[in-house]
Amino acid sequence: MLARGRVGIQSSAGEQPWGGGSGPGSKTGGSALLSAINLFCGLGRNTSFLPVTACLSGLLSSSSSTLWSSKTLMLRFFFSFFPHPQVLVYELLLGKGFRGGGGRWKPLLDRHRARLKAELARLKVQRCVSRNEDLLEVGSRPGTASQVPRFVRVNTLKTNSDDAVDYFKRQGFSYQGRASSLEDLRGLKGKCFLLDPLLPELLVFPAQTDLHDHPLYRAGHLILQDKASCLPATLLAPPPGSHIIDACAAPGNKTSHLAALLKNQGKIFAFDLDAGRLASMATLLARAGVSCCELAEQDFLAVSPSDQRYRQVQYILLDPSCSGSGMPARQLEEPGAGTPSQARLQALAGFQQRALRHALTFPSLQRLVYSTCSLCQEENEDVVQDALQQNPGTFRLAPVLPSWPHRGLGTFPGAEHCLRASPETTLTGGFFVAVLERVEVPSSVPQAGAAAPELTPSTAPRRKKRRRRAAAPGALPHTQQVHGAPPSRRGGKSPGLPAPQPAGL
Repeated sequence: MLARGRVGIQSSAGEQPWGGGSGPGSKTGGSALLSAINLFCGLGRNTSFLPVTACLSGLLSSSSSTLWSSKTLMLRFFFSFFPHPQVLVYELLLGKGFRGGGGRWKPLLDRHRARLKAELARLKVQRCVSRNEDLLEVGSRPGTASQVPRFVRVNTLKTNSDDAVDYFKRQGFSYQGRASSLEDLRGLKGKCFLLDPLLPELLVFPAQTDLHDHPLYRAGHLILQDKASCLPATLLAPPPGSHIIDACAAPGNKTSHLAALLKNQGKIFAFDLDAGRLASMATLLARAGVSCCELAEQDFLAVSPSDQRYRQVQYILLDPSCSGSGMPARQLEEPGAGTPSQARLQALAGFQQRALRHALTFPSLQRLVYSTCSLCQEENEDVVQDALQQNPGTFRLAPVLPSWPHRGLGTFPGAEHCLRASPETTLTGGFFVAVLERVEVPSSVPQAGAAAPELTPSTAPRRKKRRRRAAAPGALPHTQQVHGAPPSRRGGKSPGLPAPQPAGL
């Protein structure tokens, strides 16, 4: 799985390039068909085929009509590298036949062609559907998960909300002001967009809006980041000049958010074990104009709290590897399973407990945010409870966002101070956040900035027109290096915003 920040533990499941898991509690028709495929191919529980099985399960359980129409093309590409029987069966039942190739499996599948198609037909009869795509159960059809809006964080190191809103308006988008409720977000359609009611730098677009090729995104002025994923840095709330540890940092969206809150003033120590992910993260941070971050290919558990480099660290963001069970588009460890295996949960929770205990030993620490993209109690409330029990009277759960509708499970006193998120309750991905703060600030630590301000509803950018410098048509801002990126002044002119294309193009 695509876990954030692999530190101290490695994922036992491969990355799913086309995953589309249906989430906890559901078993898709695609997974049922896949079981039949495995049975006929005589694979049983042969784990050597699990990567292909996971890929097919993700494809079969996808709720996107666009993806469904392009599955055959993707499978042909995948088939060229993995001529396994599951791929051949998929091509036989849902594609356009073998069209050459197939190797030693082709004669076997030819002999069982009628039986396989009969099993597919029987499955459709059992589910009372007529089309293959209708095999998707309610839990994996377009529903709450597919209705999660497209959240876009304005990168205040390079621009500001006013300028970003004006840019989109010049492109033909219709700005609707600040949202007042979740219903406003649910009602977004077409080229309308809103300002999030809680986070002042978060723009909200309709769910299917694709901004990956937008010039502001490519230039680092916008970060495509789910609202729930923006909560950890927002709730950590480090003032400019702070020293921060991002314990499991890759891929770097939260790190860039921290740098924006710091206005590039201070220091972020970011750790991750994976050199490749760190290299990608360095590119992301350079594009975002981050200049206050020091990347280290190191296990956070091996970082000494007594090291003098970290003596001023008062804030820690810990977003460790997790099951990813809250991610709507992410496959779980076992394709078709509602939750990760108990063994995997125990391994993840054990690492998460060690990481959180370790983080709380940094002597100058004032405030820590623990977060996961998991829905499992074992990785969330249980980990936090363990840490509090290990540090009685030293740290406590800070009460945050009292108006947030989805709270932590009531597994221990104070758990209601934790936050949960889900497509159903908050129109975001599944997420968990807990804010721990030191009960008494150490006397050796300056107390300025010890208490984080409570969030207030965001203010809508002004609608009035403002004069701005003309930019060369189609020109993109120069991508800043990690060091030396000048921050923009809030409310001032953004340096070099790309010129918008005509609305009809």
